[in-house]
Amino acid sequence: MPKIKTHRGAAKRFSLTKSGKVKRKQAFKSHILNHKSAKRKRNLRKGSYISPQEEKNVRVLIPYK
Repeated sequence: MPKIKTHRGAAKRFSLTKSGKVKRKQAFKSHILNHKSAKRKRNLRKGSYISPQEEKNVRVLIPYK
């Protein structure tokens, strides 16, 4: 069986924790930041986890991570 190629876009966006959850960064933190409040930007710094419904699809994209 040949090796599966990793989806490079997904590999840069997602990572796995030791417990097997898929970590992701928050959206809406890259530009147009001047009208967002400091509290909102501070909360966007925190990472989050992929929902269980999406996790199956992401694991197919990053098989060796």
